[in-house]
Amino acid sequence: MSNIPADLKYTKSHEWIRAEADGSLTIGVTDHAQEALGDVVFLELPEEGRSLSAGEACAVIESVKAASDIYAPVAGEVIGFNQDAVDAPESVNTDAYAAWLFKIKPAEGSDLSALLDAAGYQAVVDAA
Repeated sequence: MSNIPADLKYTKSHEWIRAEADGSLTIGVTDHAQEALGDVVFLELPEEGRSLSAGEACAVIESVKAASDIYAPVAGEVIGFNQDAVDAPESVNTDAYAAWLFKIKPAEGSDLSALLDAAGYQAVVDAA
């Protein structure tokens, strides 16, 4: 049973999204994703200032088993990335929800309603 915090939003491609008080979004990969990947050995994260389209592949997570794209959950501008996670990619395996990957400022009119709640994401995991 994967750890799926109720206070986060999710995508079908296994990203988690936390809305911050300043309107920005913090993004990472879910516990289910890190479990499926195995030992994470490398992260390539988007640079600050990069404009992203919703659903755009914008980062890469590599494990000993596979490399996977990470997708932008909504359109917006990258306003930061987690250098600590880049320096210690295994932190994603230790705590997928503490090891955030990047933050975006959503574009005006970005639709967060398409994101899944914990129950919706659990259904995706269960169906896999």
